Amino acid sequence: MDLAELGWDAVWESDFTAHRQGGLEPARVVHEDKLSYNVVGASGDRPAIITGRLRHLCPRDQDLPKVGDWVAVRPVPGESKGVIEAILPRRSQIARKINGRGTGAQIVVSNIDVAFVVQAMDSTFNARRLERFLVMVLEGGVRPVLVLNKLDLCKAPRRMISEAEAVSGGALVLPVCAKTAKGTGRLREILGPGLTAVFIGTSGVGKSSLINRLVGGTLQPTLEVRDSDSKGRHATTWREIIPVPQGGLVIDTPGMREFHLWSADLGLDTAFPDITELAVGCRFRDCTHGAEPGCAVRSALEAGALAGGRYESFRKLQAELVEVDRGRVEQERRVRSSRPKPSSRHALPLDDGDGDGDGEGEGQE
Repeated sequence: MDLAELGWDAVWESDFTAHRQGGLEPARVVHEDKLSYNVVGASGDRPAIITGRLRHLCPRDQDLPKVGDWVAVRPVPGESKGVIEAILPRRSQIARKINGRGTGAQIVVSNIDVAFVVQAMDSTFNARRLERFLVMVLEGGVRPVLVLNKLDLCKAPRRMISEAEAVSGGALVLPVCAKTAKGTGRLREILGPGLTAVFIGTSGVGKSSLINRLVGGTLQPTLEVRDSDSKGRHATTWREIIPVPQGGLVIDTPGMREFHLWSADLGLDTAFPDITELAVGCRFRDCTHGAEPGCAVRSALEAGALAGGRYESFRKLQAELVEVDRGRVEQERRVRSSRPKPSSRHALPLDDGDGDGDGEGEGQE
């Protein structure tokens, strides 16, 4: 593929100048399997591994190459593989907290332009889940589009569309049907040459079926949803970039059974513009909209101008983020305290700038 078709532009080229001078080639990560990758660039696609130096520079999993990343690759002479020596800074990303008690981030995909947040128009429809996905997408600097699939199964589509619009934060809401192709043309209109879109959502909502519609074939495996509970079974077990014939790239993702926010300083406010607007009238600038006096958000809630479910969802996400931040700070404290301190017998005195050599300068631990 041409680099421009993969999303390469003049800004990326400028950032890559030093790498190109060093004999490296730009490529995009299209598949990841632990520390083995598939990348595609002007020379075609090839398997790749990372250097030991880069592995050392990336102590956290979130720092390693992820699907969507642009990387600097050195071709291996005489072989059809390459070595990844550097990762270009990400413009956007979709991340979630790692499962369990850890506080690290799991990068789902990077350098995304549009995120199609998919929900099914059946008994699994959940406005609160839409809010959660919206916060994740907006925090990563990605444009969200809410896609309501399985229109053919919905007996009250107008109600579900209205519920989605009420929590969309102004994002576009598209009712579609992957089975009949109704509405899927709008998805193609949003995509275009050089743009990358990702489909995210829980299992069984039809992400892979929608991608198959876009590419005009059956590239992604699909599984039928159980009739007993409308729950889906995992069909996609990896993330892979797929070119769309009309232009653009799409990425399918595994259904997310568990999803916890990683961070949302900007995303929470952007996903809840109604609450953000009301908060301007709060007595205290740092109002959490809990028990503080003079809270304009709670006043709107009591007056019926703000839906109770909307308020409770905001407060739940807010509390979750506070807990994540607390855990992150504690983890960083433990890491700092576990670092070995240099022996005073071998430590050289630091000059603090006043010339007395007393070793009390900044930077000494």
